[in-house]
Amino acid sequence: MKFKWSSMALAALFFAANVAQAVDGPVLVFGGTSGTGLGAVQKLRAMDVPVTVFVRPTSDLSRLESLGVATVVGDALNADDVTNAFAAGEFKAVISSLGGRRGEPRPDLIGNKNITAAAKAEGVGRLIQISSMGVGTTREPPGEGAGFMAEVLYIKTLAEDDLIASGLNYTIIRPGGLRRGEATGTGVLKDYEAAGAIDRQELGRLVAGALDDASTHRKILYAWDPALPAPEEE
Repeated sequence: MKFKWSSMALAALFFAANVAQAVDGPVLVFGGTSGTGLGAVQKLRAMDVPVTVFVRPTSDLSRLESLGVATVVGDALNADDVTNAFAAGEFKAVISSLGGRRGEPRPDLIGNKNITAAAKAEGVGRLIQISSMGVGTTREPPGEGAGFMAEVLYIKTLAEDDLIASGLNYTIIRPGGLRRGEATGTGVLKDYEAAGAIDRQELGRLVAGALDDASTHRKILYAWDPALPAPEEE
Protein backbone atom coordinates (compact mmCIF):
# COMPACT_ATOMS: atom_id res chain seq x y z
CA MET A 1 0.00 0.00 0.00
CA LYS A 2 1.44 3.32 -1.05
CA PHE A 3 1.11 6.26 1.29
CA LYS A 4 0.38 9.56 -0.38
CA TRP A 5 1.26 12.75 1.45
CA SER A 6 -1.49 15.33 1.41
CA SER A 7 -0.61 18.93 0.67
CA MET A 8 -1.60 19.82 4.24
CA ALA A 9 0.73 17.18 5.68
CA LEU A 10 3.63 18.36 3.56
CA ALA A 11 2.96 21.95 4.62
CA ALA A 12 2.95 20.87 8.26
CA LEU A 13 6.32 19.12 7.86
CA PHE A 14 7.74 22.17 6.10
CA PHE A 15 6.44 24.35 8.91
CA ALA A 16 7.92 22.14 11.62
CA ALA A 17 11.31 21.90 9.91
CA ASN A 18 11.61 25.65 9.67
CA VAL A 19 10.47 26.29 13.23
CA ALA A 20 13.03 23.78 14.49
CA GLN A 21 15.85 26.24 13.82
CA ALA A 22 15.98 27.42 17.43
CA VAL A 23 18.44 29.74 19.13
CA ASP A 24 20.09 28.36 22.27
CA GLY A 25 20.03 31.48 24.39
CA PRO A 26 17.80 34.31 25.63
CA VAL A 27 16.36 36.72 23.07
CA LEU A 28 15.33 40.33 23.66
CA VAL A 29 12.38 41.48 21.55
CA PHE A 30 11.29 45.06 20.87
CA GLY A 31 7.78 45.43 19.49
CA GLY A 32 6.75 42.01 20.80
CA THR A 33 3.27 42.74 22.15
CA SER A 34 1.46 42.48 18.81
CA GLY A 35 1.79 41.68 15.11
CA THR A 36 5.08 40.40 13.78
CA GLY A 37 6.96 40.78 17.04
CA LEU A 38 4.33 38.80 18.95
CA GLY A 39 4.44 36.11 16.26
CA ALA A 40 8.21 35.81 16.71
CA VAL A 41 7.81 35.61 20.50
CA GLN A 42 5.21 32.85 20.19
CA LYS A 43 7.44 30.79 17.88
CA LEU A 44 10.47 31.22 20.11
CA ARG A 45 8.54 30.19 23.20
CA ALA A 46 7.21 27.15 21.33
CA MET A 47 10.87 26.18 20.97
CA ASP A 48 11.49 26.83 24.70
CA VAL A 49 13.75 29.79 23.97
CA PRO A 50 13.81 32.27 26.90
CA VAL A 51 12.40 35.62 25.77
CA THR A 52 12.31 39.09 27.31
CA VAL A 53 9.94 41.61 25.73
CA PHE A 54 10.52 45.36 25.94
CA VAL A 55 7.12 46.99 26.54
CA ARG A 56 5.76 50.48 26.96
CA PRO A 57 3.99 51.47 30.19
CA THR A 58 0.71 51.52 28.24
CA SER A 59 1.24 48.22 26.39
CA ASP A 60 -1.46 45.55 26.43
CA LEU A 61 0.27 42.50 27.90
CA SER A 62 -2.69 40.13 27.73
CA ARG A 63 -1.30 38.14 24.79
CA LEU A 64 2.04 37.66 26.56
CA GLU A 65 0.69 36.41 29.87
CA SER A 66 0.41 32.75 28.87
CA LEU A 67 3.76 32.62 27.09
CA GLY A 68 6.07 32.67 30.10
CA VAL A 69 8.11 35.67 28.99
CA ALA A 70 9.86 38.32 31.04
CA THR A 71 9.13 41.99 30.38
CA VAL A 72 11.07 45.22 30.74
CA VAL A 73 9.18 48.52 30.75
CA GLY A 74 10.50 51.57 28.94
CA ASP A 75 10.43 53.85 25.93
CA ALA A 76 12.49 52.89 22.87
CA LEU A 77 13.02 56.59 22.16
CA ASN A 78 14.91 56.86 25.47
CA ALA A 79 18.45 55.53 25.14
CA ASP A 80 18.78 54.87 28.87
CA ASP A 81 15.62 52.76 28.89
CA VAL A 82 16.95 50.68 26.03
CA THR A 83 20.32 50.24 27.72
CA ASN A 84 18.57 49.12 30.91
CA ALA A 85 16.65 46.51 28.93
CA PHE A 86 19.91 44.94 27.76
CA ALA A 87 21.06 44.79 31.38
CA ALA A 88 18.08 42.55 32.21
CA GLY A 89 19.77 39.41 30.87
CA GLU A 90 22.65 37.90 28.94
CA PHE A 91 20.99 37.98 25.56
CA LYS A 92 22.23 36.05 22.58
CA ALA A 93 20.17 37.95 20.03
CA VAL A 94 17.79 40.86 19.59
CA ILE A 95 14.73 41.32 17.40
CA SER A 96 13.46 44.80 16.59
CA SER A 97 9.93 44.95 15.25
CA LEU A 98 9.31 48.53 16.30
CA GLY A 99 6.39 50.37 14.77
CA GLY A 100 4.16 53.29 15.50
CA ARG A 101 0.76 54.76 14.85
CA ARG A 102 -0.17 57.94 13.06
CA GLY A 103 0.00 60.87 15.42
CA GLU A 104 2.66 59.26 17.64
CA PRO A 105 6.42 59.85 17.55
CA ARG A 106 7.89 57.27 15.18
CA PRO A 107 10.48 54.93 16.77
CA ASP A 108 11.70 53.62 13.41
CA LEU A 109 14.90 55.69 13.40
CA ILE A 110 15.70 56.85 16.94
CA GLY A 111 14.37 53.68 18.57
CA ASN A 112 16.27 51.40 16.22
CA LYS A 113 19.44 53.46 16.56
CA ASN A 114 19.17 53.14 20.33
CA ILE A 115 18.76 49.37 20.01
CA THR A 116 21.71 49.04 17.64
CA ALA A 117 23.95 51.16 19.88
CA ALA A 118 22.99 49.25 23.03
CA ALA A 119 23.46 45.86 21.34
CA LYS A 120 26.93 46.87 20.23
CA ALA A 121 27.85 48.30 23.64
CA GLU A 122 26.64 45.18 25.46
CA GLY A 123 28.29 42.74 23.07
CA VAL A 124 25.08 41.24 21.71
CA GLY A 125 26.24 40.47 18.21
CA ARG A 126 23.04 39.25 16.52
CA LEU A 127 20.25 41.67 15.59
CA ILE A 128 17.27 41.22 13.28
CA GLN A 129 15.50 44.41 12.22
CA ILE A 130 12.09 44.38 10.55
CA SER A 131 11.90 47.05 7.88
CA SER A 132 9.64 47.37 4.81
CA MET A 133 9.64 46.84 1.08
CA GLY A 134 10.32 50.15 -0.62
CA VAL A 135 13.06 51.08 1.83
CA GLY A 136 16.46 51.98 0.41
CA THR A 137 15.25 53.41 -2.89
CA THR A 138 16.46 56.90 -1.96
CA ARG A 139 18.45 58.60 0.76
CA GLU A 140 17.20 62.07 -0.05
CA PRO A 141 14.85 63.57 2.59
CA PRO A 142 11.28 63.65 1.28
CA GLY A 143 10.13 67.03 0.07
CA GLU A 144 7.24 69.01 1.45
CA GLY A 145 3.93 67.29 0.82
CA ALA A 146 5.58 63.96 0.02
CA GLY A 147 3.24 62.13 2.36
CA PHE A 148 3.35 59.93 5.43
CA MET A 149 4.78 56.80 3.79
CA ALA A 150 7.60 58.69 2.10
CA GLU A 151 8.76 59.91 5.51
CA VAL A 152 8.46 56.43 7.04
CA LEU A 153 10.47 54.81 4.23
CA TYR A 154 13.14 57.49 4.53
CA ILE A 155 13.67 57.06 8.28
CA LYS A 156 13.62 53.26 7.93
CA THR A 157 16.37 53.62 5.31
CA LEU A 158 18.49 55.59 7.78
CA ALA A 159 17.85 52.98 10.47
CA GLU A 160 18.98 50.21 8.12
CA ASP A 161 22.12 52.14 7.20
CA ASP A 162 22.96 52.63 10.88
CA LEU A 163 22.63 48.90 11.59
CA ILE A 164 24.72 47.87 8.59
CA ALA A 165 27.48 50.29 9.60
CA SER A 166 27.49 49.03 13.21
CA GLY A 167 29.49 45.88 12.55
CA LEU A 168 26.83 43.70 14.19
CA ASN A 169 25.75 40.40 12.65
CA TYR A 170 22.51 41.76 11.25
CA THR A 171 19.62 40.57 9.18
CA ILE A 172 17.25 43.18 7.77
CA ILE A 173 13.89 41.82 6.66
CA ARG A 174 11.71 43.83 4.30
CA PRO A 175 8.23 42.30 4.25
CA GLY A 176 5.62 42.75 1.56
CA GLY A 177 2.09 43.87 2.27
CA LEU A 178 1.29 42.91 5.86
CA ARG A 179 -1.97 41.13 6.68
CA ARG A 180 -3.61 40.20 9.96
CA GLY A 181 -3.60 36.43 9.84
CA GLU A 182 -2.10 33.24 11.21
CA ALA A 183 1.15 31.55 10.26
CA THR A 184 0.76 29.52 7.07
CA GLY A 185 4.15 27.79 6.87
CA THR A 186 4.52 28.91 3.25
CA GLY A 187 6.28 32.27 3.62
CA VAL A 188 9.73 32.76 2.12
CA LEU A 189 12.82 34.88 2.68
CA LYS A 190 14.65 35.83 -0.52
CA ASP A 191 17.45 38.18 -1.50
CA TYR A 192 15.32 39.79 -4.20
CA GLU A 193 12.12 41.81 -4.06
CA ALA A 194 8.80 40.59 -5.40
CA ALA A 195 5.27 41.91 -5.13
CA GLY A 196 3.51 39.92 -2.46
CA ALA A 197 1.77 39.83 0.89
CA ILE A 198 2.42 38.03 4.15
CA ASP A 199 0.53 37.51 7.38
CA ARG A 200 2.17 39.05 10.42
CA GLN A 201 2.21 35.73 12.29
CA GLU A 202 3.91 34.06 9.35
CA LEU A 203 6.50 36.83 9.21
CA GLY A 204 7.12 36.29 12.92
CA ARG A 205 7.75 32.60 12.22
CA LEU A 206 10.33 33.50 9.57
CA VAL A 207 12.02 35.95 11.93
CA ALA A 208 12.33 33.33 14.67
CA GLY A 209 13.76 30.82 12.19
CA ALA A 210 16.31 33.33 10.86
CA LEU A 211 17.99 33.94 14.21
CA ASP A 212 20.28 30.89 13.94
CA ASP A 213 20.25 30.56 10.15
CA ALA A 214 23.75 31.44 8.92
CA SER A 215 22.46 31.94 5.37
CA THR A 216 20.63 35.08 6.56
CA HIS A 217 23.61 36.70 8.25
CA ARG A 218 24.58 40.21 7.13
CA LYS A 219 21.91 40.33 4.47
CA ILE A 220 18.88 42.35 3.47
CA LEU A 221 16.10 39.88 2.73
CA TYR A 222 12.56 40.20 1.43
CA ALA A 223 9.61 38.31 2.91
CA TRP A 224 6.35 37.36 1.27
CA ASP A 225 4.02 34.38 1.02
CA PRO A 226 3.66 32.86 -2.47
CA ALA A 227 0.42 31.20 -1.33
CA LEU A 228 -1.24 34.59 -0.89
CA PRO A 229 -2.36 36.93 -3.66
CA ALA A 230 -0.31 40.05 -4.17
CA PRO A 231 -1.99 43.13 -2.66
CA GLU A 232 -3.10 44.49 -6.04
CA GLU A 233 -4.75 41.14 -6.87
CA GLU A 234 -7.04 41.11 -3.83
